[in-house]
Amino acid sequence: MVIAANKLTNILKKEIKKQIKTLKKKLKLVVFLIGNSPDQLRSVNLKKKIAKELGIKFELVHLKTTPPFERLIRQIKERANQPETTGIIIQQPLPAQLSTESIYQSIPPKKEIDGHLRKTPYYPPIGLAVLTILKSIYLKAKKDNLFVTKKDLSFFKKLFHHKKVVLIGRGQTAGQPIGRTLTEFKINYFSLNSKTANPRIYLQQADLIISAVGKKVIVPENLKPGVILINIGIRKEGKQIKGDYDDREIKKVANFYLPANQGINKGVMPLSVVCLYQNLLQTVKT
Repeated sequence: MVIAANKLTNILKKEIKKQIKTLKKKLKLVVFLIGNSPDQLRSVNLKKKIAKELGIKFELVHLKTTPPFERLIRQIKERANQPETTGIIIQQPLPAQLSTESIYQSIPPKKEIDGHLRKTPYYPPIGLAVLTILKSIYLKAKKDNLFVTKKDLSFFKKLFHHKKVVLIGRGQTAGQPIGRTLTEFKINYFSLNSKTANPRIYLQQADLIISAVGKKVIVPENLKPGVILINIGIRKEGKQIKGDYDDREIKKVANFYLPANQGINKGVMPLSVVCLYQNLLQTVKT
């Protein structure tokens, strides 16, 4: 069965809009983007588009060339200290010469809504998106109960106690934050990467596979019948956008699967952005 991520995204949008109407303070997100990566620009534009739909103020600080470290820190602190700024994110990945951890230390924990800080009150949005999908499948969550919060910890812990979960990929923008989120919710998983010996063994035993690679790494003969597949990776074949598996190949093996050919404006990416705004909503509610 196809996982309708866009439907989940729309449900969360409606709930966020409803909650925003009850707020006394206007939400504002400031996004720092360094460089001109087309993929990063598309990601920022998606955040801007959804912010407009939700009635959230959006400011982009676009630094087309890599600034000196001190100047960047100064600009971040300047925006962070403005009372109207309720949340700040730094579009990833950053240029190699900039220290990610040190930069995030310049953002007040309450306003760092991407969940990068060690002692953060927020879960990474891409991780929340994955758990939202799982909650909708296993709990058959009602429309007003899709938000994933700390209250769901015991549910996920019990649910996956006897299930085998495989996470493929350990990249900075997807694999790592998803892994942190699974750990926070007490979901044990096996991290599979290019150096894993005999990866087929782990895939054939998995009840849930989350793939965040950007290459075709999943084929039907390596899957357990009834598996749940969540594709995060994006790759290009000519002009076509594809994921880490071919939908036509796996649809008869998987019980549920997220289509792998949707690109950045559909599927899990918009859901992840809405989960980012779920975090932003918490900045004025806590």
